[in-house]
Amino acid sequence: MGAMTSSMAAKLAFFPPNPPSYTVAVDEATGKAKMTGVEMRENVDVLKLCTKRGNNIVAIYVKNPSATATVLYSHGNAADLGQMYELFTELSVHLRVNLLGYDYSGYGQSSGKPSEQNTYADIEAAYKCLIEQYGAKEEDIILYGQSVGSGPTTDLATRLPNLRAAVLHSPILSGLRVMYPVKRTYWFDIYKNIDKIPLVNCPVLIIHGTADDVVDCSHGKQLWEHCKQKYEPLWVKGGNHCDLELYPRYIKHLKKFIVAIEKSSHLKTRSGPIPDQLDKPRNSTDFRVKSKTSMDLRDNSRQSIDFKENPRASTDHKEKSRAGTDKKDKSRKSVDFPEKAYNGAEVPDKARNSIDRFGEIVRSVGLGKINCFRPTAIHD
Repeated sequence: MGAMTSSMAAKLAFFPPNPPSYTVAVDEATGKAKMTGVEMRENVDVLKLCTKRGNNIVAIYVKNPSATATVLYSHGNAADLGQMYELFTELSVHLRVNLLGYDYSGYGQSSGKPSEQNTYADIEAAYKCLIEQYGAKEEDIILYGQSVGSGPTTDLATRLPNLRAAVLHSPILSGLRVMYPVKRTYWFDIYKNIDKIPLVNCPVLIIHGTADDVVDCSHGKQLWEHCKQKYEPLWVKGGNHCDLELYPRYIKHLKKFIVAIEKSSHLKTRSGPIPDQLDKPRNSTDFRVKSKTSMDLRDNSRQSIDFKENPRASTDHKEKSRAGTDKKDKSRKSVDFPEKAYNGAEVPDKARNSIDRFGEIVRSVGLGKINCFRPTAIHD
């Protein structure tokens, strides 16, 4: 079963846009790399990074002079940098952050083939670029993972003890759990976020649509239950898998999160943790996990990464029971900040109209139309 599941997952997990939505060329005037197919801006650098697995990946770095934090964004499985470009530049402006986004191996103009192991090497190369080329500090970096991007994001977060924060957008519990409602971790599973999230020490914001028909909302809720430092989650009423950016609460909640963790960071720097600002973890309603199309890949043995902070904790034992992590830990710290929790009785959100500039920009680049998972591709 393991080999068959992994083989099927490999066909379903990644859908690089074909042809890519952009190309990379050299600007004759400056000698620097530039992207074609998008409107280049002076505050955007186009980069080519070499990973430890020998692939060359493309990344863009969006600079904001008012930024005090930097977002490292890992996108979903059916988009590339050309399609994400406008969203990235708008997020940088609205959140007042620097932002580095990258294409996985085999995506856009990145070399190699997409795989679980390659995505781990890809995000590591992007992180090292922020540290070595742009002088970013670990404590000023926010990891952001969307859908399949929650895999490399969570994995890297487990090895960065001083990370400022992490955002998981429509995340998965694991690849196998998207296909089947299994209750334990198997050796052939991939992106085992549910086993890794308890090892993440920074505040975590989880965003998920309640009408997600690709990755059930229960994935986000269960991950939130197992976070050490819980920030108030955003359950977007009526939101699906690829349209959450269209809802008003998306950017509002992100802004509030960025401000909250910035204030918390300053307070900790001055006088250590502030107990008065930590609330008890909120309970979350569990949804039934639906059997859905897979995001699995072949699972190779994980190799330890060369980071000095912490070696990766192993989650690859054969059919290891997760009894220890399946129970609620009432002693876990919470970084929830006072605000009314969203409950099931709340009136569903409505997508932004064109009056809202952020929503208009998102619509204009067609992000709501990106087909995140295309299971029919396996019949080709």
